[in-house]
Amino acid sequence: MSDHQNGLQEDPQWLELKLPHLLFTDTVQGLHATIQSEWDSLRRSACQTAAGRALWKHVIHDPFADLLAGETCLKSFHEKIKNDRLKNARETSGVILAVRTLWFDSKIEAALSSFNGEGQVVLLGAGMDARAYRLSCLKESDVFEVDFPEVLEVKTTLLKAATETIDGHLHPIITAKSLNRVAADIRNNDWLEKLQKSGFVPEKNTVWVLEGILYYLSHSHAMQVLSIIADKCALARTVLLADFMNKPSTTLANSIFHFYSDWPDHLLPSLGFSHVKLSQLGDPDAHFGLMNDPLNLFNKLRSLPRSVQTHPDDGTPCCRLYLVEASGLPSQSNQ
Repeated sequence: MSDHQNGLQEDPQWLELKLPHLLFTDTVQGLHATIQSEWDSLRRSACQTAAGRALWKHVIHDPFADLLAGETCLKSFHEKIKNDRLKNARETSGVILAVRTLWFDSKIEAALSSFNGEGQVVLLGAGMDARAYRLSCLKESDVFEVDFPEVLEVKTTLLKAATETIDGHLHPIITAKSLNRVAADIRNNDWLEKLQKSGFVPEKNTVWVLEGILYYLSHSHAMQVLSIIADKCALARTVLLADFMNKPSTTLANSIFHFYSDWPDHLLPSLGFSHVKLSQLGDPDAHFGLMNDPLNLFNKLRSLPRSVQTHPDDGTPCCRLYLVEASGLPSQSNQ
């Protein structure tokens, strides 16, 4: 199998891990030491996501991903990729994250374009996401990042450290119209109130981004969040972008995931969304030239009915990740 089939370049970024000097400053090392020693798996997943984006930089432009990921996550992720390459694996570590990131980027841009004017973008469980600094399509949009207070505090301090470096090209410049960080736990009942106090306007067209977050929630918390967003369809044009795991993905040994939906394209209309489009990894809009091998895991799963939960060839669980775009309008939700 060629590197091209595996989504790799002939001379890929990860042959040698080159860490930026900024990672070794006292401030940055101290912050990442705190992350590794004090944060739980949910909070640390923000840095792991950033590490994946940093190491797949040949397809994802995220100049702050290294800084936000930290040395430990970068080295760990890099080691996984090296091992995959040594084994000539059909699925290289990080390819799911790369495709997911590119899918969300493209859908955010398309949704905002459809608004024909100003809009809002809300990132729930924003973590170390840097879209407000790297997506030009946000130039007319107010962006709201919602996450735990300690996550947003560390993220803000890390980005501030970049402004103090002598490497001028690293200075963070917001590409969004505005950026508002909202310290809140979306498992609690007050996150929407805190969001509105930060300037969110329920009557404005909004893109809600739930990337890599729903399956960490309990069923009741996930359904509560989805219902709150669905209710906004009655007030303004509302677009939900989210990824869902199916049941086998959450029931593996030592799984840290909870919420699942085997049929999110059925679930979301029941909550009030009028249009739902579901994609699987490897579909035409969830491919990006990174899944050309017809025998990789994702293309093999796509060939099976979604109702099949155990692969007929080897008896392994059919672990699927669904990328879902749902939308609703006031006139439609009131019909």
